[in-house]
Amino acid sequence: MHPSHAHSVSAQTRSAKSRTDWATIGKLLPYLWRYRWRVSFALGFMLCAKLSNVGIPLLLKSLVDDLAIKPGSAASLLVVPLGLLVAYGALRFSTSLFTELRELTFAKATEGTSRSISLQVFRHLHDLSLRFHLERQTGGMTRDIERGTRAVQSLISYSLYSIVPTLIEVTLVLSLLAYKFDAWFAWITLAALALYITFTFTVTEWRTKFRKQLNELDSVAHSKAIDSLLNYETVKYFNNEDFEAHRYDESLEKLRRVQLKSQSTLSLLNTGQQFIIASALVLMLWRATAGVVAGTMSLGDLVMVNAFMIQLYIPLNFLGVIYREIKQSLTDLDKMFSLLEREREVADLPSSTELLVQGAAVRFENVSFAYDKDRPILQQLSFEIPAGKKVAVVGPSGAGKSTLARLLFRFYDIDAGRITIDGQDIRQVTQTSLRRSIGIVPQDTVLFNDTVAYNIAYGRPGASQAEIEAAARSAHIHAFISATPKGYATMVGERGLKLSGGEKQRVAIARTLLKNPPLLIFDEATSALDSSNERAIQAELESAAQNKTVLVVAHRLSTVVDAHEILVLEAGRIVERGNHEQLLALQGEYARMWRLQQSGSEDQPVGALQVA
Repeated sequence: MHPSHAHSVSAQTRSAKSRTDWATIGKLLPYLWRYRWRVSFALGFMLCAKLSNVGIPLLLKSLVDDLAIKPGSAASLLVVPLGLLVAYGALRFSTSLFTELRELTFAKATEGTSRSISLQVFRHLHDLSLRFHLERQTGGMTRDIERGTRAVQSLISYSLYSIVPTLIEVTLVLSLLAYKFDAWFAWITLAALALYITFTFTVTEWRTKFRKQLNELDSVAHSKAIDSLLNYETVKYFNNEDFEAHRYDESLEKLRRVQLKSQSTLSLLNTGQQFIIASALVLMLWRATAGVVAGTMSLGDLVMVNAFMIQLYIPLNFLGVIYREIKQSLTDLDKMFSLLEREREVADLPSSTELLVQGAAVRFENVSFAYDKDRPILQQLSFEIPAGKKVAVVGPSGAGKSTLARLLFRFYDIDAGRITIDGQDIRQVTQTSLRRSIGIVPQDTVLFNDTVAYNIAYGRPGASQAEIEAAARSAHIHAFISATPKGYATMVGERGLKLSGGEKQRVAIARTLLKNPPLLIFDEATSALDSSNERAIQAELESAAQNKTVLVVAHRLSTVVDAHEILVLEAGRIVERGNHEQLLALQGEYARMWRLQQSGSEDQPVGALQVA
């Protein structure tokens, strides 16, 4: 039995709420661990950069004091300051050099970690069930992934490039001030730092809820825009441009209001931070000036204290920004990790083996299935497709015909019974080997926004141009492709919208013919074709299906008269079964649908209201 959607969502919500920022960082650390040597070297370069930076005010003090003292000889006046100036320039250069070395050393770790997580999320999304992908909103989810990927880089760079260096610099400066002067300098700096950090953390924690709302509303607005643009033709059909613009504007207005709240709280935070820093600077300079007047400190000491304060002021000024960005990055990263934590509804068992196909005989044994437990789709369904034979399924819309293909591909796991291929339960074999053995031409063909050749070759990546063209000829689309200016390099547009329904369907047929699997599923494969094209392609499909096991979901009954067995499905149960002649002789539902087809146009789908 699969877990209900409500249960999975609530579990995900609990997980997101219970995970702390430290837990999110803990999930990131294993990705960084593989770059531990680079991290160590980067930290070493960073320490060297900070030592060089702290040495600059000390040199400035010596330079000012030497100029102020003015020893008796001109030589000493020239030699000593020149030496200090060269040393000052060397320290300045060293700070930049070690900073760049740190960035260069750590770039591979940052980019590599970001790449690893993005790839894992991408793979995991493909591993999630069809149910998840039918319920998700593409725009919002892609936005979450984009933000999560950026968050990895921001979190690493801000933590290692800003927080750690600032702590090192503050520690070195406090130690020097306490050692060289009275403890008041250190105490003023410490008090200001403590007050600054407390104020920043408190206000930022309060602001986080606005940032989360901002993200959610941004994702909603983006999803609505993407959804509307993907359904461009539908919007035009119903003249609903204004309606779509109004919906989008409502989302933008909500976003604007939260952005204003976020900005006003940001201004409050920045003003408070600047007041604390300015107060600390005034107190420090007052102590230093008083020391110079009292003769306990030199002019060089005053310059040094001022330089230290400026050096501390710059990183401290950004500490609030950095903390906000780190909090935001943790929020974004947590959302992406939540995607990774979504449990796979359909997963390979540890004991799963490769599917070994001999004849590709398929059996459904007492299969029951429901997308929603309150609405059963298939009930105690049993039938067999012998190896190399064709079995067709017909019936009203909603009877569960297309569900058979989804279950055979194992997009969902059944609730009861079992499905076997050559006697092997498909739940006991790997999904990769199972899907490698099945080819499908679906009713609704969706193509990639790439070339015709790419979409045909998707059936077997790496196929040669000659093989692609052979498959296209078999699907009766080669002539059409060749007649276009760019031939097989013609772009099909997003979701294949530049092609007609029939052209897309023939590309899908060519793609499946190129794959050449032992088991074929035609899910109303010729539904988008007119009768003349259908008859031409039907012959090719029959040729391609030779010696293969075939499941056909019928669109027109005339296409399945030669089936080994025809199943009439109603409300998830088989109500009639047999070959064409046997079913006509029964004078039941199949015979009624056959009479409807014969009395209508050849292009009319079989009992359009009955056989969807």
